[in-house]
Amino acid sequence: MFRRFIFLVATLSLLGGCMSEANRLEKANRDLGSKKNPVKMYFVPSMEASSVVTSGEAIGRYLEKETGYHFKVAVPTSYAAVIEAIGTYQADVAWLPTFAYILAKEKYDAQVKFMTVRNGLNKYCGQFVARTDSGIDSLSQIAGKVVAYTDAASTSGYIYPSAILQQKHIVPGKYTFAGGHPQAISAVYNKTADVGCTYWSPPDETGKPKDAREKLLETYPDVFQKIKIVALTDSIPNDTVTFRRKLPADLEAKIVAALVKFAADPAGQKILRDLYDIDGLTPATDKDYDIVRQTLKTLGKDPQEFLK
Repeated sequence: MFRRFIFLVATLSLLGGCMSEANRLEKANRDLGSKKNPVKMYFVPSMEASSVVTSGEAIGRYLEKETGYHFKVAVPTSYAAVIEAIGTYQADVAWLPTFAYILAKEKYDAQVKFMTVRNGLNKYCGQFVARTDSGIDSLSQIAGKVVAYTDAASTSGYIYPSAILQQKHIVPGKYTFAGGHPQAISAVYNKTADVGCTYWSPPDETGKPKDAREKLLETYPDVFQKIKIVALTDSIPNDTVTFRRKLPADLEAKIVAALVKFAADPAGQKILRDLYDIDGLTPATDKDYDIVRQTLKTLGKDPQEFLK
């Protein structure tokens, strides 16, 4: 009798959890795109937040015009907050960096729809940078130094660089999370960190560097002279435009079509460049990111470790 009671309680609890999940989904999808329940589009704070908000809202206005749906744009304070929002139906669309997408897929079955394109490429690298007067010229010299990473879910700004240091048994004296790529560069420039880890993209056709240092040119005109690249990581597939699970199919199709049109529009292309230095969007599937999972496995890392 007692066993049957325990089984009944467990079954009811499971059904209650399922019902709760079903109710949350029903609520999230109810009149989605209406003024009362707008499509919620989230962006990560990898660049200066106010700039991301401005560009994000411009994308939202375009999508409203094209689809007839209402949109709400938000830039939470961390990558993790965006991942959780995708998983709890608080966000419907998220512009997620590579590893943040992998976590969102593992934990919440998020659906990648687009991969970004920069300088005609769909991949980039992470970089280790230091001041030119620091005496740091190799990875081994990072031992005992202060490292400024960007965010714990940043592929180029933490996951790949930290895994490489661990694989090579190089132990920093201390590390911090600066909150974004420009912030990590700034920490090195201002000597609050010895080494910064950020994204790297190849120079443009004129030879102008296009890595994270470029974002600080107006603030620090000599940033390319004061900050040097020490090493690069392996290549990483570009970041994503990701949808949450179980969006209404017709709504999803309209947003996808509108984003394709937006990325082909010269005005849209300018907004994308202002947002995250994006030149375009290309359709993507989860398999495009298997290389990251394989690389992490080679480096002795498992995405599940980060989910804990």
